[in-house]
Amino acid sequence: MKPIPMVDLGVQYERLKPEIDAAIAEVMAGTRYILGPNVQALESELADFLGVAHAVSCASGTDALHLALRAAGIGPGDEVITSPFTFIATAEAICYCGAEPVFVDIDPRTFNLDPERVAAAVTERTRAILPVHLFGQPADMAALSAIADERDLTLIEDCAQSFGATHDGQQTGSIGLAGAFSFFPSKNLGACGDGGLITTSDDELADEIRMLRNHGRRVDGYLHEVVGYNSRLDELQAAILRVKLGHIDEFNRQRRRVAASYGERLSDTALEIPFEDGLGRHVYHQFTMLVPDGRRDAMQAALRDASIASAVYYPTPLHRQPAFSGYSRAGSLAHSESVAERCLSLPIFPEMTEEQIDRVADTLKAAL
Repeated sequence: MKPIPMVDLGVQYERLKPEIDAAIAEVMAGTRYILGPNVQALESELADFLGVAHAVSCASGTDALHLALRAAGIGPGDEVITSPFTFIATAEAICYCGAEPVFVDIDPRTFNLDPERVAAAVTERTRAILPVHLFGQPADMAALSAIADERDLTLIEDCAQSFGATHDGQQTGSIGLAGAFSFFPSKNLGACGDGGLITTSDDELADEIRMLRNHGRRVDGYLHEVVGYNSRLDELQAAILRVKLGHIDEFNRQRRRVAASYGERLSDTALEIPFEDGLGRHVYHQFTMLVPDGRRDAMQAALRDASIASAVYYPTPLHRQPAFSGYSRAGSLAHSESVAERCLSLPIFPEMTEEQIDRVADTLKAAL
């Protein structure tokens, strides 16, 4: 029986092969490989799509977070409130700035930051809130924006998993001061290598980010205002992303189709399928459910025996990671710990067939 992977990048490439190969060939023939015309065009197209004044590309989603925080003035002695239930890059970027991540518990239904707990965690050292739109589900940006406005805090969105998601009609990445996106290959809008993007409608912030990503210089040449970074999106990746951007709405519609099909087939089981809070449009970078206590290993084994992939995002919350053992945390993180013990992600990608979905669902039901 043919295996079902978490994501099938091969089938997507075959579908887009003529467009992608032509775009790559054009770059190679043009020999403009660094900050060339495709990077410039992609940034303009992304700004239009996301509804922001500026879209500044960079080398990775981690760099996008780091550059956004640094450009916003986050530095040593500052606290940044964020989620412990996310990939390490979110908190790494805070630490790169010399600031301290303050982990606040999540809403166990959406897996995103709980605004009430965020408000309670603000101290005189708090400078920013960094919510994560986890698995493609927008965080409650209305509530978080109100907290940031009331306390005079910077709000930066981690949009690594949420390209195309909306909250109250606004694209994620267009609501806070800045948004940070990842173009890791498996993302909803994925390159064929690393890549990232910072979005903002603040002219000064965008100018600062452009300087920081290119060795601390504002123009070509050898005048460097600060010690910056080499964090430029590759021209080849920009060309590939421009092709895929033309298909992103359809990709996200198909992800929602797969999620709805899973929901229909699994709704009468003991599995807790993803919850949509009605505040925004979920784009299902992952389909992550909660399994009954103590059953995850057995369910993964059953899927593996049927040649079906699965994954645990994330088995160890950040406040339990050795790398963050010296950092403080605000109150109980019981929901984050409980979700980490019970979460299980199923295969999901735009090209997934109904037959594949049936096979996954039937295997899970049999395992239960």
